[in-house]
Amino acid sequence: MPPTKPFGRTVCAMVTPFTADGALDLDGAQRLADRLVTEGGCDGLVLSGTTGESPTTTDTEKSALVTAVVEAVGDRARITAGVGSADTRHTAGLARAAERAGAHGVLVVTPYYSRPPQEDIAEHFRTVADAVGIPVMLYDIPGRTGTRIEPDTMLRLAEHPRIAGVKDCAYDLLGSSKVIAATGLAYYSGCEELNLPLRAVGGTGYVSTVANVAGPALAAVLDAFDRGENAEATRLHQRVLPLAEQMMAAGLPGTVTAKALLGALGLPGGAVRAPLRAASKERTEALLEAYKEAIGVGGR
Repeated sequence: MPPTKPFGRTVCAMVTPFTADGALDLDGAQRLADRLVTEGGCDGLVLSGTTGESPTTTDTEKSALVTAVVEAVGDRARITAGVGSADTRHTAGLARAAERAGAHGVLVVTPYYSRPPQEDIAEHFRTVADAVGIPVMLYDIPGRTGTRIEPDTMLRLAEHPRIAGVKDCAYDLLGSSKVIAATGLAYYSGCEELNLPLRAVGGTGYVSTVANVAGPALAAVLDAFDRGENAEATRLHQRVLPLAEQMMAAGLPGTVTAKALLGALGLPGGAVRAPLRAASKERTEALLEAYKEAIGVGGR
């Protein structure tokens, strides 16, 4: 059955597969997307986010990727296109292009580097939401953008009919809880270590890089919690944390670690584009060990 949430519940921030010579691999993207939805525990995919190497893909490649993945997945999952940039006009144009290509929603990050004040940030999001007829997910990640979306700004933005969700990487459970309690916004953890804590305070689900390789293990945490099996949810959450740490908090970008694991597992991913560089053999071996522990291989 297709997901009922506006962007899904267990959402993968999908890598963008490239060929050996660095070109966009649309066949690989279709195969990976189909696997993530069919057996990877994902009812939603985010394309062209940070994990999807959006800074180094062209506007044309972004649209082609959406078209290809929507064709492969159909109505089995919600497809959300990352369209964020530091330029409001460019972002609105990317959002319209994603909608034309078949995306079910768009992910819009806070304008970065220029660090606009809160009302300017709010106007940026409203302008993009006004440009399309599909749901908008706000992406709050001040560690990358330099500016967060303050909870009071979220409360105002929630009044827009097409602003429907938040990818939350602000590390502020109090602020997130305040917005969740006061609005109908679908809140998604963007940090794997907070998947369970955010769900416990009313979050909807997650948007995860780790789900490229361990989606079923992540989904099992939410499933156990939703059944009321809190101790089991905690156990499963703790089991996946070492992999999340290896992939997301041990010095390499999640794109690099996800593609290293996908390659080691014989799945589409391919190379990363410069300035990123591939993980070393030693690092890939460590990632594989953490992956086996996370999915329960080896007796745990």
